[in-house]
Amino acid sequence: METTPSNGARVMAQDLTAFCIAAMRTAGLNEEDARLTAEVLVTTDTLGTFTHGTRQLRGLLKNIRAGRLSATAHEEIVGEGPAWAIVDAHYAMPPAVSYRSMELAMRKAKACGIAYVGVRHSSHYGAAGFYANLAAQHEMFGMSMCNVDPCMTVPGSKGKVLGTNPIAYAAPAGEEKHIYLDIATSAVAATKIFSAKALGKSIPDNWLVDEDGQPTTDPSQYPLKGAQLPMAGHKGYGLAVMVEILTAVLTGSAVMSEVSSWVLDTPDPTNEGHAFIAIDIGQIMPLAEFEGRMDGMIREIKSAPLAKGAERIYLPGEIELERQDTALVEGIMLPPDIVASLRGLAEDMDLDPAAFNLHL
Repeated sequence: METTPSNGARVMAQDLTAFCIAAMRTAGLNEEDARLTAEVLVTTDTLGTFTHGTRQLRGLLKNIRAGRLSATAHEEIVGEGPAWAIVDAHYAMPPAVSYRSMELAMRKAKACGIAYVGVRHSSHYGAAGFYANLAAQHEMFGMSMCNVDPCMTVPGSKGKVLGTNPIAYAAPAGEEKHIYLDIATSAVAATKIFSAKALGKSIPDNWLVDEDGQPTTDPSQYPLKGAQLPMAGHKGYGLAVMVEILTAVLTGSAVMSEVSSWVLDTPDPTNEGHAFIAIDIGQIMPLAEFEGRMDGMIREIKSAPLAKGAERIYLPGEIELERQDTALVEGIMLPPDIVASLRGLAEDMDLDPAAFNLHL
């Protein structure tokens, strides 16, 4: 365990996992739900995506105490066919439900070649990329997405219409690292806007619109006024609508303004929807052939002529996967805000982090 002058901390993944499992068990979750959720959140931290890793656990457990999630519920398949299923999460722990839902999509894909699993009556499931990567680790192409409460405008509107509706995909490779992309459909992550607001700094004019729907460089009124902009204008807008269709309209989840924010102090359940898609590559072409073709594509991209001042070309997800390689050996370097969140979680659950070799 290493602390830094800036109050960050380096922790080993297994220690952080044990602490998170203990916190969830204390909150009443069963062993499997706690273990799967810890795997989702800690793995996300190893990738350096700290906004969606273990910092989210305190909020999820707060939702359980508030009755917006259930520590003891279990999801239920309420409709299915050979290549699809609709799952009612019953507000069980979202990352655990989502883990099993992607596993269900993979099992169905093994039988049918491709499968879709939609989830309703759920909440914040962490990083979309985790579930897409889960499929890639099983030599399948995976996609994951969810809808969230509205905070993003659309072309021609001045208000909040859609959520930032993240979408992720992942594909296995052979000798090269697998490829994955995990993005929100907004121009920028909300955390960057809040950071600029806290520091009193201006922002680029393609991040937000003001209360009149005009681009603004002033984040001081957000989120009470204004809305985020979609990435790449109409392109991000179009992708956000696709996510809303596959995760909410098709699943029976809350749609757009019906979705409640999981971070607000409200008794209303969130009712987010999720979607998981798996393609069993080996049924379409021999897996070795696919992986060889992936390697060829990756190497052609990486060997492209470099721009002036550039040192290398990265594939989608490569930076995160290299961070993970380092984190699993040297430990995860947690930023100060994550350390603060884990301290708060320890206080909430009356746990001593030092008992898990976490001197936060």
